[in-house]
Amino acid sequence: MPIRITIDRMLVEREMSVGEFADAIGITPANVAVLKNGRAKAVRLSTLDAICRVLECQPGDLLQYEE
Repeated sequence: MPIRITIDRMLVEREMSVGEFADAIGITPANVAVLKNGRAKAVRLSTLDAICRVLECQPGDLLQYEE
């Protein structure tokens, strides 16, 4: 898939573990791994909203298009 979610970089910058992040946005660590590893086929807008709220970023900071 040409769209990548760059959560790894954001978590490192904010010194946040996957477990802390998962708890803060209300999904399981396994689902965070799906997002991080590029296996997600879709992301709910409510999940994207929670991610942006917790990481204090914009959706464009998380999504990267690669041809």
